[in-house]
Amino acid sequence: MLTMNSFNFAGKRAIIRVDFNVPLNSSFEITDDTRIRAAIPTIQKILKDGGSVILMSHLGRPKEGPVDKYRLRHLLPDLKSKLGVDVKFAPDCIGEEAKTMAAALKPGEVLLLENLRFYKEEEKGDPEFAKKLAGLADVYVNDAFGTAHRAHASTTIIVDFFPGKSMFGYIMENEVSSIDKVMRDPKKPFTAILGGAKVSTKITIIENLLGKVDNLIIGGGMTYTFIKAMGGKIGNSLVEEDFVEMAKKVMNLAREKRVNLYLPVDGVNADKFDNDAQISVSPIDQVPDGWMGLDIANQTIAKFSEVIEGSKTILWNGPMGVFEMPNFQKGTVEIAKSIVRATEKGAYTLVGGGDSVAAINQFGMAGKVSYVSTGGGALLEYIEGQVLPGIKAIRGY
Repeated sequence: MLTMNSFNFAGKRAIIRVDFNVPLNSSFEITDDTRIRAAIPTIQKILKDGGSVILMSHLGRPKEGPVDKYRLRHLLPDLKSKLGVDVKFAPDCIGEEAKTMAAALKPGEVLLLENLRFYKEEEKGDPEFAKKLAGLADVYVNDAFGTAHRAHASTTIIVDFFPGKSMFGYIMENEVSSIDKVMRDPKKPFTAILGGAKVSTKITIIENLLGKVDNLIIGGGMTYTFIKAMGGKIGNSLVEEDFVEMAKKVMNLAREKRVNLYLPVDGVNADKFDNDAQISVSPIDQVPDGWMGLDIANQTIAKFSEVIEGSKTILWNGPMGVFEMPNFQKGTVEIAKSIVRATEKGAYTLVGGGDSVAAINQFGMAGKVSYVSTGGGALLEYIEGQVLPGIKAIRGY
């Protein structure tokens, strides 16, 4: 398989599928540039080799063709300042003008194409559309992990038009090798920490992990579906009635597979869903009537931290409580700290999935764990054991 480091891009035009789906404010300024920053090393390697770069991405979910708020030209000022070179802009991603501009690129030059999703053919995975994109370049680089779970024209189908000339960019390389370290070849003990609101969104992940982990820690709102399944009192806490039986099955499966399943033993309760609510602490299965559990409490923090710090591989997906509210973020902060301590002791720690990434960034700890994944849905599907089309297209499995 070709890699960024083994390939010399001198004199080549490389078309890179990037994930520049970044949030913009009402003045079309980027409010979080993480995804653009992450793609810079891949672009710079190609330019340094003496190649030229054609960038393609989607932005937002345009329903009916071109709309101003989803035009990629809004990203030009930021991109130019990060790369330190002028970035040309094609007002369409296919067609004569894009073709002419791509053909005229000199070594060291960069061209940004207009939003791929202005064409329905992109999400449909249309081969003709993929062929037109492929016609702009000599080699293909996929560096958009966030869309690797979608068989779109620019992420999967396009590979067919670059036989022997397709590769992952650095983001994709790092994502795939980091997740493989955790899911395919973990050092033991392997602990997965799952939080968040709902059991329903995590059930396939839990089932897949039970065949791999030594310890499974459950926190967040989904705790209470398990506590209800055990006959506990949960007051007004979040519960998915339809998944109570499934929670029982999970607990039985964990026993069968000899996985240590850790549920909270105490929780921080509130009399309403509000940062300024009245607060009480109780055993997790004795939430008073009219109250709801919004975070884990001290005994649980101590137990979970002990398990985490005794682990060699750690996967964290989902917060321990309503960390967006300062009064209910302690559990998530303390678990993040224990993951950092485990990393310092030599554990391999992977944090992924929207809310955990937001939490670890908010607490300023992103640089203190082994890897923070950029892909929400893609990461979760990979952990579920699914084959991602964007990865399979290039590496074959």
